Amino acid sequence: MTAEARRAVIERAATSVFAERGYRGASMDEIAKRSGVTVPVVYDHFESKAELHRRLLERHFAELRELWRAHMTAEGTTEQRLHGSIDAWFGYVQSHPYASRMLFRDTTGETELKAMHDEVAGQSRALLFPLLAQEARVERFVVDGEQDLEMLWEVWRSVLQGLALWWGEHPEVPRERVVAMALNALWFGFERVQTGERWPR
Repeated sequence: MTAEARRAVIERAATSVFAERGYRGASMDEIAKRSGVTVPVVYDHFESKAELHRRLLERHFAELRELWRAHMTAEGTTEQRLHGSIDAWFGYVQSHPYASRMLFRDTTGETELKAMHDEVAGQSRALLFPLLAQEARVERFVVDGEQDLEMLWEVWRSVLQGLALWWGEHPEVPRERVVAMALNALWFGFERVQTGERWPR
């Protein structure tokens, strides 16, 4: 097995261990065992448990960004692109259940690791938000500048991540139902604001 392939095996095993046990409960011994390697081999690829954890956060956020980028720039109407994007996003959540727990729920219990998570998530948001803002015609939502942008992002994040966590506890629900609920919560509000309608302050 090449070094790159071995690293990928370690990352997959580590994702499940972190998501199941949290940062504090995860051990490099268990990660090595699930990877089928010795602990020194894990340290050959990652200097510390914290570095491995950060790498996983960066990797999964990057993969989700690429899904958004691919679907939001595809051919079709805004509605079609949004549906494709959200369906693909929940498809990733479905096929990477451990990753979603790491990304959307604090499993570390460590203040320092929470700061790392917030930093990585913030960097991902900065890279992705311009693409979403362009599609959503964000200028129609912004009244008071930067804070309105932050609130708009939180609406999207809360709906999608909240549903992802709920779905993790109700896996019997078909994906299309979850996607439909997300679109019901997001699309109709966005569509009405884009036509000039806005709730008065």
